[in-house]
Amino acid sequence: MNQKTDFKLLFCLIVVAVVWGTTYFGIRVAVETIPPWYITSMRQGLASLIILCILLYKKELSWIGWKNFKYQFVPAILMIVIANGFTTIAEKNVPSGLTSILSALSPVVIFIGSILFGLQKPSIKGFIGVIVGFLGVVFIFRDGLGAILEPNYKTGILFLSIAILSWSAGTVYSKMHIHKSNNIALNLFYQFAIAAIIQLFLALIFSPNVDVSLWSFRSIFATLYLAIFGSVLAFFCYLYALKRVTAIQVSILNYINTIIAVFLGWLFLDEVITSDFIIATALIILGVFIINYKKKEIQK
Repeated sequence: MNQKTDFKLLFCLIVVAVVWGTTYFGIRVAVETIPPWYITSMRQGLASLIILCILLYKKELSWIGWKNFKYQFVPAILMIVIANGFTTIAEKNVPSGLTSILSALSPVVIFIGSILFGLQKPSIKGFIGVIVGFLGVVFIFRDGLGAILEPNYKTGILFLSIAILSWSAGTVYSKMHIHKSNNIALNLFYQFAIAAIIQLFLALIFSPNVDVSLWSFRSIFATLYLAIFGSVLAFFCYLYALKRVTAIQVSILNYINTIIAVFLGWLFLDEVITSDFIIATALIILGVFIINYKKKEIQK
């Protein structure tokens, strides 16, 4: 056991855990009146403008070169356009609590991906965790497997599954390449700008005749919250933490994300928390905990 406590790292981990726990609720509120791709394009567009102002103020705006641009383009597509975009679409039909619980499986996928790409050693403990986590998902649908056949619900789960896989792939990719560039803010500016442009095109394709007058203040405010806190602050903290600990350790934060999201969905959106839901949540969290728990946790 090493070490002096890294308070900056600790702060970043807490921010990611708490803020991303609230974004499931924020997305659910935003999609009440705003089409999903408009939410994501405005969210990332505003985030890129905020970071642009910061970079201009600090005189750090510059071209990162084509090689580093490629390193930013891949996570921009995987983590922001696909994962973020598809999660937003899924929450049109899937409750925020259920979305967050299924998203808590991403550490399981990250664990498997980390083994495949040599970032993590395989272990019996890890595979037991995978099984327990998937038992949790099965338990969620124990009495309602037939509901998956309902078209809207089925589509939401499909989009969410793609989002989980894409986020996990982006996290593993970022961990493999994150040491190649030090300016997190500059990298995020390019990622958000790339994502915002692509998502705006998708918004115009899938919702060409949008009526802005129908957008509620509540949904617009939620989108602003997602941009400032869910994108700028939380993504910066996530990448900062990813530079200092393993992809698996950062993914532990999905435990707290899930608990906060389920609680907020129950408190503000009248989403029902049943005993089955609580047991399923406990199984998923237990599975991810088994995978990640070590006596020696964070190293520099």
